[in-house]
Amino acid sequence: MNPLDLPPSALGPRTFALVAGVETYEISRHWNLRGPARDALRFAGWLTGPGGVPPGHVRLLLSPLDDPDSLDWSASAALEALRDTHRPATEANTKSVLFDELPACDGDVLVIFWAGHGYTEPHRGDLMLPSADARTGQILHLNLDSALRWWRTSLVKREVFRYQAALVDACRVDAPREARWNFGANDYGGGATVPGRRQFRLYASREGEAAKNDAERGAGRFTEELLAELGERPVREAVSGLADTARSIHRTFLGLRARGEGWQLPQFVVDRNWDASSFLDDDVPGLAPPRAGRLDQTAWDGLGELFEGRDLPRCAYEAYLWAFKAAGCAAPTRGGLPGDSLLEVAQDLDERHGGPNGMPLAVPFVRFLAEQGAAGDERWAARVLDWVRATRERLGLPALPPPPPPARTTALHVRLETPPGGEDGFHARMWLRREATEHIWESEGEPVRLDAVRDALVRQLGAAAKAWGADAEAGRLSGAVERIEFHVPYELLDLDFDQWQVPRGPGGRTRPLGVVYQVVVRCPQEREDTGAEWRGKWRWLWAQGGRHPDAVRVVADADADDGLGMELGAGAAPACVLAHTRTGARTSAVVEAVLEGGVPVALWHRAPTRPGRSGGAGGAGAAGAGAGGGAGGAGGAGSVGGAGGVGPDGSAGDLLALLAPAGEDGRPPDPGALDVLALPARVRAVRRAAAVAGAGAPVGDRRQPPGGDRLVLLWDDPDDTLILRSLA
Repeated sequence: MNPLDLPPSALGPRTFALVAGVETYEISRHWNLRGPARDALRFAGWLTGPGGVPPGHVRLLLSPLDDPDSLDWSASAALEALRDTHRPATEANTKSVLFDELPACDGDVLVIFWAGHGYTEPHRGDLMLPSADARTGQILHLNLDSALRWWRTSLVKREVFRYQAALVDACRVDAPREARWNFGANDYGGGATVPGRRQFRLYASREGEAAKNDAERGAGRFTEELLAELGERPVREAVSGLADTARSIHRTFLGLRARGEGWQLPQFVVDRNWDASSFLDDDVPGLAPPRAGRLDQTAWDGLGELFEGRDLPRCAYEAYLWAFKAAGCAAPTRGGLPGDSLLEVAQDLDERHGGPNGMPLAVPFVRFLAEQGAAGDERWAARVLDWVRATRERLGLPALPPPPPPARTTALHVRLETPPGGEDGFHARMWLRREATEHIWESEGEPVRLDAVRDALVRQLGAAAKAWGADAEAGRLSGAVERIEFHVPYELLDLDFDQWQVPRGPGGRTRPLGVVYQVVVRCPQEREDTGAEWRGKWRWLWAQGGRHPDAVRVVADADADDGLGMELGAGAAPACVLAHTRTGARTSAVVEAVLEGGVPVALWHRAPTRPGRSGGAGGAGAAGAGAGGGAGGAGGAGSVGGAGGVGPDGSAGDLLALLAPAGEDGRPPDPGALDVLALPARVRAVRRAAAVAGAGAPVGDRRQPPGGDRLVLLWDDPDDTLILRSLA
């Protein structure tokens, strides 16, 4: 018997549809994605082509990245007719179509197709589909589950639309919890439930998982498979066979997972078939029911003891992501940890029911913490491993792969101290930080000039490179130097260490230090009064994986007042400040506020070297470090109080554009998209590009803006700061 109770042959003409594709969102250009508009157009093409649905029955809502006329409307004359009737995918248009226009039509089947972003509401789990006019503070959206509940009630005439299908190519990840992402509450109400109305739902992902979108091809993976299954079938046949179509698509994605080609790709959740029977994964012939991967009470009791009073370790976010990979399922697309404590993170993982082999996600998370989050506490690490072992044995869990080794950066640290008696030069010390810390050089006796420090640095870099080469030949790669960190007094923060020339290649060739290595400056002695804020911000930044809408604060001239330091230190965010200041006084004020507020990372433009004054090591005007004066000479080129932030053309440099160039739509970059933890490598890349551009060579398709060679990166990692005796 036909699952649709033998509907009339005129089912095609009596089918109505809402088809929406949203690619651009007002809230941020980083929400934009390429593909949903093309997917919606192709689905509308199937409906009005092989499906046999009149174009007048299709309400098409499109908000594409490009001009709608640039889309391919040529599939059929019926699709071409929709070119003049489509509307933007705003909330008002969506509600007008779903609650005013379509309920007034005389139809048998309602089809809803939506492609774009999707989020689940935290309490009921309703699927929220943001509209094109979603904006910060008010994310306008369609609550699909509430809308479908409304469509089953007496507010739609009883004799029409007995069959309703929702096909959604969108993620079903948790809605962001930050206050600025306010979805509000959309509940459309409804009348009395009408018996006999049937709904079929096919989603491109499970709750908590992302739907794959191929931006280069402009297509969602779900839509690709759906259209391939629908083929040339008319609406009657296609709608009747939706359950079989769903099973076939489901097997395709299970095959991708089995071959290891897409563990992060979505599985499919199907609500009910047309017979109102449960249609879940364990109904698929030949597939064993998936085990629900959850911890038992004994495991939770053990975690309570292990995690009590323990702060989030630096590796917590890495452990969170690895848990999904180790269990063979997709990680949430929203960055950052879901809680502020280890127990909250473990609870979030446990509520996601684990991977396909029944592995609770909390188990690999805890295993990772034992390997990398013990911070020298071997006794605690042993207790954590005992918990993992006992939990696996008690719950019959499979073996876990070992977590990846921690990423290590070999850094050479240079510490400079101002002589207490005001003598010329500096006391200096260097150490090499790999797996362990090795003291490699120290100035002795009288203070030394910066050119002597530079010469010693060149020698130590050469020795480190030679040792690395010997280890490489012996098969023991201990790591070449990647980063050079200058621990300096406040008055030297602006000195152009990155422009120190170091040997590079044959024939006595030299290159700027900051082009070859990651070069950062630090000012740990200014952290004594704000240690709690400093460490708290750093921990919070790592818990967010380096990215968060509030992690980066862009500060302009108007913000640089006496209260800025207190404002920056009031909370965990921001952890990074970009100084878009035009004058040296304002730049100096911002840097002072950064240190007062405990902000660990800051970036600004160095003052251009003034004519007749050298910014190099040992020059007479290098912050008074040469033969002519003490540290912090007034107005020196190395002083934070110089003309920092002013570009060659007299305008303030746009640091955000240097670090994260604008996208194809031309909108300025969003600070929340900046990976703060990757800044040392990113700044080196900008310096290299500026060096190439300065030599007159092309840099890809776009030359770096001016100022890429005058960047100062303050990078104060509290986990990598040694407390050493004074060199004086």
